[in-house]
Amino acid sequence: MKREILKIDEDKCNGCGLCIPNCHEGALQIIDGKARLISDLMCDGLGACIGHCPEGAMEIEVREAEPVTAAAAKGHQASGGCGGGAGHDHQKAGASSFPMGGGCPGSMSRSFAPPASSAGGNNTAGFGTAQNSAAQNGTAQNSAAAAGGSIQSHLAQWPVQMHLINPRASHFAGSDLLLAADCVAYAAGNFHNEYLKGKTLAIACPKLDSNREVYLDKLVSLVRDAKINTLTVMKMEVPCCSGIEQMAVAAVKKAGRKVPVKSITLGIRGDVIDDRWL
Repeated sequence: MKREILKIDEDKCNGCGLCIPNCHEGALQIIDGKARLISDLMCDGLGACIGHCPEGAMEIEVREAEPVTAAAAKGHQASGGCGGGAGHDHQKAGASSFPMGGGCPGSMSRSFAPPASSAGGNNTAGFGTAQNSAAQNGTAQNSAAAAGGSIQSHLAQWPVQMHLINPRASHFAGSDLLLAADCVAYAAGNFHNEYLKGKTLAIACPKLDSNREVYLDKLVSLVRDAKINTLTVMKMEVPCCSGIEQMAVAAVKKAGRKVPVKSITLGIRGDVIDDRWL
């Protein structure tokens, strides 16, 4: 029969994998560095994955193909393929518009227990502190590392990239959210202890990421539906990074719910240039 089905331009595909979590039927895999449709039987032709391809390598075409079957998709998912897990049905009435783990297992939402040293800590850690002493606050960490110790990770959930997070995941509910530009964690030597501790995390690049309207929708849901407690935006001093703050402010306004928003700007060497409530 002739029907709508996905077509992938392998010359354009860079193998980034952003399409995979957004294929509700688990019909895509990265094979030999390219996204590939593993079975016509699993592609419903909906095209939910297309908008997540930064290279424009995907389109819907009409061609001869076997009818799509839910059994094929569920069978692949149950066998451990890149699907949403056994029996996961995104077509169910009332299903979230932000599917959790709807593709590669690496995108499955999960929460981590806080480190023992921070158990019972304050979720608002870092708010109202003198961020301009960032270099001094990192001294203890650097000393520990020099003495052969390790710096404790304070990452509380996975995934963290904005295209992959599900704003309705339980770990975001009532949390203090840190929205950080991709480069921030590399510039700030004390990122985990000073900024991430006690918070959930989402990362994005306002210059290079595509389909940023998806980011706006997810931030709106985090503010309105997850009812995050506070929102901290961390960005670099370079002009192209300002978009992440603008996006956060627009999301709060669109959500129609007041949430304290803090903006922290780092210099390219990790020093704090600006630290203020918006």
